[in-house]
Amino acid sequence: MLSSETVSAGAMSPDQGFRADIAACRGLLCGGSRSFHAASLLLPRSVSDPATALYAFCRLADDAIDQDGGRPAALARLRERLARAYEGRPLPIPADRALAVVLARFAIPRAVPEALLEGFAWDAAGRRYETLAELTDYAVRVAGTVGAMMAMLMGVRAPAVVARACDLGVAMQLSNIARDIGEDAAAGRLYLPLEWLREAGIDPEAWLARPAFSPALGGVIERLLDYADRLYARAGSGVRRLPLACRPGIGAARLLYAEIGHEVLRRGGNSVNGRAVVSGRRKLALLGRSAIESVLPWKLSPEAPLPEARFLIDAVAAAPPPAPIASTPWVVEERLVWVLDLFERLAQREQLGGGGT
Repeated sequence: MLSSETVSAGAMSPDQGFRADIAACRGLLCGGSRSFHAASLLLPRSVSDPATALYAFCRLADDAIDQDGGRPAALARLRERLARAYEGRPLPIPADRALAVVLARFAIPRAVPEALLEGFAWDAAGRRYETLAELTDYAVRVAGTVGAMMAMLMGVRAPAVVARACDLGVAMQLSNIARDIGEDAAAGRLYLPLEWLREAGIDPEAWLARPAFSPALGGVIERLLDYADRLYARAGSGVRRLPLACRPGIGAARLLYAEIGHEVLRRGGNSVNGRAVVSGRRKLALLGRSAIESVLPWKLSPEAPLPEARFLIDAVAAAPPPAPIASTPWVVEERLVWVLDLFERLAQREQLGGGGT
């Protein structure tokens, strides 16, 4: 006998089923990053819905690896789930079903999410990184892949723009690393380039055994954030090559995550004894800046792509483009009115005690 859930699911049209799965994914993601949430509210639904599907699958994958201690069996199951999604026969899980729709609809080359899972595998193995190039290799996999996929969701596949999307993903990951030094150390994790630590007179193993902040460590963190800021600057020119309706959201994500690093620096680089938090008031100011910058011209940065991200850019360029998707673009006036309304609602939440990253 069929359950009521099976009957109702079978009665749904494909679009209704996808919307139901996206609603389930949003429920799964409640309580996640507030910076990500604030930025995603500025994206048109045609982008935010598939982005939610990708993020939900990533969240479930990350949780599965953590819960299973990173065992090879957990990674094998994730690769099988991804394979099933590409074959159009996903597991009966909302995130997997929604992922299958998104992968097909936007013609996302398999090499991109597979690189993301490879990054998860590196995390599970407790890998550490001797050089900045090695750390960038890792950041490309766990975050540059997300930047590349987000560009594809917005209908952008030009190599020069995808390169800037990868820059943004890597920069955001470096900001997170700088913010989470203390929390990562408590979990036995260390992401800072080991050669930088040694150059600063810090023995990585000894420090990890007894993590403590020092001016020398602060200098290493500042060095990492300087590199992230260079990537944020390059990424800013790519934001201006996105569809107009997408620029405020992606621009906000760029500014909000860069501000995490700036807050770490205001604390002298000390992210060992506490976690840097961007205030709600500061977020509002950055969201306003993003809305203004989204309509300003900006020449695309001519700098070469990160060498570590080249394989992603090439994979996107070589993949066949997706079939056109009918959509109704928002005009600039509608977008700015909606953004201003969002600012007002966020300000009300701030007055009621909201805030935090």
